Amino acid sequence: MIASLERWFNQQWQTRSCWQILLQPLSLLYRLTLFFRRMAYRLNWLHRTTFPVPVLVVGNLVIGGSGKTPLTIWIANQLRAKGWHPGIISRGYGGQNQIPQAIQPDTDVTISGDESLLMARHTDVPVYTARLRVAAAKALLAAHPNVDVLISDDGLQHTALARQIEIVVIDATRGFGNQQLLPAGPLREPLHRLQSADIIIVNQTGPLHASLRKLPAHHTLILQPDTLYALTAPHQRVTPDFFIGKTVHAIAGIGHPQRFFNQLSAAGLSFTAHAFPDHHAFQASELNFHGDIIMTEKDAVKCEAFATDAMWVWPVQAQPDNDFLPHLLTRLDAHHGRQAA
Repeated sequence: MIASLERWFNQQWQTRSCWQILLQPLSLLYRLTLFFRRMAYRLNWLHRTTFPVPVLVVGNLVIGGSGKTPLTIWIANQLRAKGWHPGIISRGYGGQNQIPQAIQPDTDVTISGDESLLMARHTDVPVYTARLRVAAAKALLAAHPNVDVLISDDGLQHTALARQIEIVVIDATRGFGNQQLLPAGPLREPLHRLQSADIIIVNQTGPLHASLRKLPAHHTLILQPDTLYALTAPHQRVTPDFFIGKTVHAIAGIGHPQRFFNQLSAAGLSFTAHAFPDHHAFQASELNFHGDIIMTEKDAVKCEAFATDAMWVWPVQAQPDNDFLPHLLTRLDAHHGRQAA
């Protein structure tokens, strides 16, 4: 039911219809709320917390997935290779994290949340979650005083967190939809918010949406599929050809399930698609299918407790264009007063 409702809204948000007219008063109220909230911070009526190290936010302007977490993982690993000591903070969606929580590769996913657990597994840097990112940042820096840059996975709209660099990630396929604010459209903030972003990067894993034709100067990235692995035996790797001619079910509980289904189709696979809500907490009974099951890595961490030999994981890795990292390092050095190795 929830997945169907999400799909319906996503479809409505891609075009202008009578539903947007009915929802315009709520969108106007949302716009006014955003305006007065930002004014409150500018006038110091609300407190913005600053930190002794640069804060880099990887976020987006729309509801749904855009590739933020794979890019956050890539940035953390690249900065570490360049001599920085990054730490990652996150809201930890889907986890039980009212208080700051250090996430380890073996943390229970019901505590960490799916994306935070992936970041802990794919980076060798501290990962902390909390309902409020400011609290997560304070706890991380207290436990790891050597950290010299904080990366916030999402949090562009978390104004209480002062930041030096903002990276806005945009999904090429969905773009800005009908370019309306919530709930009439998918926008979390007005489009002029792009003007204050330091770096814009477009996830080009799909065709370019019409709303992006006049986009300011930006970088690009793709989500490159890796080889598939068995959930019960990660060392067992196969290529997509392994599933040709077999009965296959594809599951995706991510912000944009169709991107994953398109990935399978592009590989020449025939399958039955099963879309679930973003951050869905899977139960074994929901995956009682006949045949092989292919899932995203984000979904896989929530299925490990009841994994079967029929479950396969198809991870992706972010690959930004060659100019992205030098641009980011230049921005970071300017705020840190140092030269990266």
